[in-house]
Amino acid sequence: MDIKKLLKKMTLDQKIAQLCQFNARCLLPDVTGEITGPAKALDLTKEDIAYCGSTLTFADANSMIEVQKKHLELDPNKIPLLFMHDVIHGYRTLYPIQLALGASWDADIVKECSRMSARESAAGGVHVTFSPMVDLVRDARWGRCMESCGEDPYLNSVMARAQVEGFQGNLDSDEDICACVKHFAAYGAAEGGRDYNTVDMSEYNLRENYLAAYKSAVEAGAQMIMASFNTINGVPAIANKWLLKDVLRDEWGFDKPVISDYAAFAELTAHGYSPDDKESARLALNATADIEMMSTCYLKNLRALVEEGKVSEEQIDESVLRILELKDKLGLFENPYRYANPEKEKALALCPEHRAIARKAAQKCAVLLKNDDILPFDKNIKNIAVIGPWSDVGMIGEWPGHGEPEEAVTVIEGIKNALASSNVTMAKGCEGVLNELPDDKRINEAVKTAKEADAVILCVGEHSKQSGEAHSRADINLSPAQARLVKEVCSANKNTVCVLFCGRPIVLTDIIDTVPAIFVAWQPGTEGGNAIADLIFGNVNFEGRLPMTFPLCVGQVPIYYSQMSTGRPQLQPDQIYCSRYIDCPNEPLFPFGYGLSYTSFEISSPVLSQAQMDKNDTVVVSAKVKNTGGVSGKAVVQLYIRDLFASRTRPVKELKGFTKVALEAGEEKEVSFEITEKDLAFYGASGNFEAEAGDFHIFLALDSTSKDFVTLNLK
Repeated sequence: MDIKKLLKKMTLDQKIAQLCQFNARCLLPDVTGEITGPAKALDLTKEDIAYCGSTLTFADANSMIEVQKKHLELDPNKIPLLFMHDVIHGYRTLYPIQLALGASWDADIVKECSRMSARESAAGGVHVTFSPMVDLVRDARWGRCMESCGEDPYLNSVMARAQVEGFQGNLDSDEDICACVKHFAAYGAAEGGRDYNTVDMSEYNLRENYLAAYKSAVEAGAQMIMASFNTINGVPAIANKWLLKDVLRDEWGFDKPVISDYAAFAELTAHGYSPDDKESARLALNATADIEMMSTCYLKNLRALVEEGKVSEEQIDESVLRILELKDKLGLFENPYRYANPEKEKALALCPEHRAIARKAAQKCAVLLKNDDILPFDKNIKNIAVIGPWSDVGMIGEWPGHGEPEEAVTVIEGIKNALASSNVTMAKGCEGVLNELPDDKRINEAVKTAKEADAVILCVGEHSKQSGEAHSRADINLSPAQARLVKEVCSANKNTVCVLFCGRPIVLTDIIDTVPAIFVAWQPGTEGGNAIADLIFGNVNFEGRLPMTFPLCVGQVPIYYSQMSTGRPQLQPDQIYCSRYIDCPNEPLFPFGYGLSYTSFEISSPVLSQAQMDKNDTVVVSAKVKNTGGVSGKAVVQLYIRDLFASRTRPVKELKGFTKVALEAGEEKEVSFEITEKDLAFYGASGNFEAEAGDFHIFLALDSTSKDFVTLNLK
């Protein structure tokens, strides 16, 4: 297809409509041909519908084929629609939420999950998924923690690349879809952890921490970027020319479409940045935003803006060209229906192969926080109780694609699958709603059930609907009902494991001394119950590690491991005039990178291949890691670096690498990492990304709290 020739024959109105995206329901007139429902509410004309460039939120392959066929009948240029969908952690077979994927510390399983998701959604007619979300998040109150891979720029960057590569492949098979990376930029830094709120930070912090994962995704070949809802230093992202043009396009070389989030153009007025839709259209186009999702600022105003000389048709051409080029890359002009295949879609949905991937992912993502030698449970146990509000609920996460809770394996189902000959009883104890107060009768019933069992699995935390977009929380403790349930059940039966479901770090301080064992299952997806049973009975070992710090109390947030020391760091517990709280320690309950196993590991002090390096050198740091327990397991060895003195103050630690090491009981292996100038570089006072001469502490550790380091000097 000669895209530039096509562009020249298009009218201005046809070009403008290519920049618009509407819900698929808007693009199908009723049987009489009249425009009704959502299309009427948006004041769309038949021409608007005929010329529209892309759509979202359609049902399945059959729906995609129907909408595309109708569109091609109406469009005089026969330009196919792009079909986009929220395929966040699975299309029909659901794997764990992104925060859980971060906890896997395993790029291979993340890529495998994304590949599986692309396979299912491509058959369903999806061309572009609004994923991965790579927003860095350090405030557990934010509802969308569940979509992020956590608090660290390096870990986020690794997982961003893995997801883009998994979704896209080479974009040349019938199982590839495009990744739309979101939300650009710094959406996870919303003030107060409140969704859609303002973001205000230095360019240094933005570049050092928040932009890293987006850049990694762009370098991996992501085909689209979604701008975020928030302002950045006073300018909404979708109209932020410095962010979208200067940084994304000119500095990073991104020449592909940028899309708004849902109705974000129209929200420029609510921000107090634009007085009306016409000005919003001008500001967004000048910032090089290409596609407007579910509002009509472009559609209703760009023609007038061109006629008034406030924007040029050449600017519109540039945006349209980016969209047409993507359609051409996907082969839509040759095959508008691409790989939509109702039969294949049905065959892949919840197929055994995909269920096995989802189960493996849920196993790898779970993080064991405490175990007083009660896990794993004996597989020959006779009487087991499953207690808590989430005992029989499919925990599929807030963005389930086309999956349903009823299709997910619950904990009680997983336990029954694992222990076919055992007696399994259940009591909820409470409903699990936020701020729920204890019900004496229900808790007493749960306690009675616990006393009659040989072992208890206690399912508490958050429902999938208690985190996610627009679900920020000021209080991230367990509800009073759940906290009391945990304490009384654990008191009644000491052989109790607590399974924590959540989409964010939860404050566990009130219960942590009570529970004999606890692990984080997150929102584990379709095979959650089976994976949880596998872990509890020792069929597999825990290998997950925390991707976000778990605070001791909510007043500590935002809390993260890579903080600055400040001019008055707390060096002794009894210090007064230092950076501290008077009613709570500075330290979290569980640190970044933490996680236990059914075995134990120890790591030796790090050793450098040379103590000094030039900027063109490569230095190797190594240590020996040993399985000191009685069963096989996987240690996650983490490389941290600290720049002691620099032109800008630097964090006390920064993750720069990690690897999983499989070890049999008693086995020891040497682990090594290469360190180059890039690992020591940062955005210094000059604004350049470079390493500065001086000393660096190098840590090889099993979590972020290690104090064992070796010093490297950069000449």
